[in-house]
Amino acid sequence: MNSKYISIIAGIALTAASCTSMDITPKTQGNSASWYSSEAELQLAANEFYMIGYWNRPLEDSEQWTDNVTYRQQNRNPGSGGTILDATMNGRQYEVYALWQQSYKLISRANTLLENIHRAEEKGVNPDVIKRFKAEAYFARACKYADLLFFYGDIPYLEKYMTIREAEELGRRAKSEIIPLVYDDFDKAADGLPREWSSEHIHATKGAALAMKARFALYMGDWATAAKAAKDCMDLNVYSLASDYGSIFLQSTGMIPEKIFCIPRSIENNVVLDEWFVKNGLPRNAGGYGSYNPSWDLLAAYLCTDGLPIDESPLFDPQHPFANRDPRCTMTIVEFGTAHCGFIYDPSPAATKVLNLSTNAMQSNNDSRAVAQYASFNGLVWKKMIDDNWVTNFPKAENDYIVIRYADVLLMYAEAKIELNEIDDSVLEAINSVRARAYGVKASTTSAYPSVTTRDQAELRRAVRLERRVELAMEGRRYMDLIRWRLADKALNRYNYIYLYPASECKSKLVDKDLWPWPSTPDIDEDGLADFSPWASQGLVMYGAERVFPQHQYLWPIPSHDRELCPNLNDNDGY
Repeated sequence: MNSKYISIIAGIALTAASCTSMDITPKTQGNSASWYSSEAELQLAANEFYMIGYWNRPLEDSEQWTDNVTYRQQNRNPGSGGTILDATMNGRQYEVYALWQQSYKLISRANTLLENIHRAEEKGVNPDVIKRFKAEAYFARACKYADLLFFYGDIPYLEKYMTIREAEELGRRAKSEIIPLVYDDFDKAADGLPREWSSEHIHATKGAALAMKARFALYMGDWATAAKAAKDCMDLNVYSLASDYGSIFLQSTGMIPEKIFCIPRSIENNVVLDEWFVKNGLPRNAGGYGSYNPSWDLLAAYLCTDGLPIDESPLFDPQHPFANRDPRCTMTIVEFGTAHCGFIYDPSPAATKVLNLSTNAMQSNNDSRAVAQYASFNGLVWKKMIDDNWVTNFPKAENDYIVIRYADVLLMYAEAKIELNEIDDSVLEAINSVRARAYGVKASTTSAYPSVTTRDQAELRRAVRLERRVELAMEGRRYMDLIRWRLADKALNRYNYIYLYPASECKSKLVDKDLWPWPSTPDIDEDGLADFSPWASQGLVMYGAERVFPQHQYLWPIPSHDRELCPNLNDNDGY
């Protein structure tokens, strides 16, 4: 009897099934078959374009691949399989596959939205809303292809969803064929994005699309396109320079008109600055390690207040290297004998005691190598970005990740016009606006700061390159600049220099002979690069890490894993 009833029930179920839809796609939750059908779903999809991992890794590490940084006696290696600066770069290295992987992940997300947004159109979502979400996808895709083209050259180009097998069969498409496609994406993004958002600062704007197009064109050596895109961004009249250079980068500043596109961090949401950087950026008295440091090369780069390099200016004193310098010098690097993170900072091997500003008492000075041997090996620590909040919330910090800001746009505009040899008042105004802001004055007040007045192309080229170095220090732009200027093999095939150890030897050869902190003024060459080798030859300082940059590293290798999966992916020369 039980068997009979079961058969009858099964028969009824089959009959009912034959009369109804077999569509088993759930209607109450997101899925690939029904997603992208409403404005809310599009918003959630677009929000993922701004995950910080797509934008800051590994590019946030790039400052340490340059002559702006010293890391103890070695080139810091955040990943595996070698470093950028010891000539061992290979396709299995973290930086190589992380940038490739994260870029293509975001490109895939953008392509998926663009391929499926027709569902929302069919559901009657407002056409203006549809256009805006498409523009966000175009923006994300363009930015990531821009990175890939710069670092790897010819690359696979995907503009739609592909199966694994289809992707495996792809080879590398010529960079020259992809560049116009990236420009087109930036143009569509600029056309569909709003000039400003009322509250969603994290999302891209029209100005962000124009600024990032300008950067891409500049990196590709397309000066005309770069100049126009930068000027179009400037002409929006949405952005302006902050009055105080140092405040731009602090946790407390938030969104300001200088920040064109940034990804905010939040301690509350556990989206924080890399813990390694916080610990190594803070000096040892404040609880950090003080091991990730500005280089002497960077300190030497800042002009004196008369507008001359340190080896030409009568204002420079090597025993007081922070005096009479461009104000950005002490806004970027902590001046000796000044307050920083609760202490007076003094790395001298003679300064075994230091003032604790919270207790107003002297204590053991862990920022001197005479007390703590792993304190800053060259005496320098960063001030830019770092304030007392880093100590209060240690080891968490929530400084915004600034992808691009207005000062960069002004300098890109100036550089592009200089390379075109279209030098007019607007070029000088762009450079001088950035420089004058550092002095806290208007560009028109030329007597209050060392304004740029020359119209000679070669001199202006040197001026704008120097301005980029000091204005954008610690913002991850120096490596890309050295690559595109073809200066990396010159600037990076050198040593970092550090103080003698044990500290008693440094004290006897420098402090006791009144040669602290620098024994003399280093020579600065035509590219703004300093020469400290005479000090090492005289036994006054030590060689630190040797930086090695072979010619083939102007392009990165294709990740080994992808080449193993895709036989058509040939590698770049030299790997």
